[in-house]
Amino acid sequence: MAQITPITWLTREAFDRLSAEYDNLSGPARIEIARKIQAAREEGDLKENGGYHAAKEEQGKMEARIRQLRQLLDNAKVGAGPADDGVVGPGMVVTVRYEGDDDTLTFLLGSREDAGRAIDVYSPSSPLGSALLGKKVGDSASYALPNGNKVAVSVLEAKPYTG
Repeated sequence: MAQITPITWLTREAFDRLSAEYDNLSGPARIEIARKIQAAREEGDLKENGGYHAAKEEQGKMEARIRQLRQLLDNAKVGAGPADDGVVGPGMVVTVRYEGDDDTLTFLLGSREDAGRAIDVYSPSSPLGSALLGKKVGDSASYALPNGNKVAVSVLEAKPYTG
């Protein structure tokens, strides 16, 4: 059975930023880590060479990030940011209130790659994200928790993410 690769919607700015990171990691950074490994290898006994093992671990993490970025960029759809029309969709910062109490939650509906670490991110395909797609300020939606319970939320605000 073929695996379906999800499309990730990115703003032009996010796509350009991720492309630059990919270019750096797969070019100059890859050459630099190879130099570190070679320098550590020349120090002698590899079994007790902390610098060598640290450089190899760094190389492994970097190669994983390169693969992640390549897949993301290969499957990205680039578009303009969403309209400021109060309709919940990818690229919007959404604030909801849980019905039955005063707890609120504010998050970006989109890709973590669009936001970095500045704000919580929910995927449009998550239970909450998919329940809110197309809703407007004032609308309510419900979604199922992993334990099967249903939760209802009201949309308080939906504004384009400006990062």
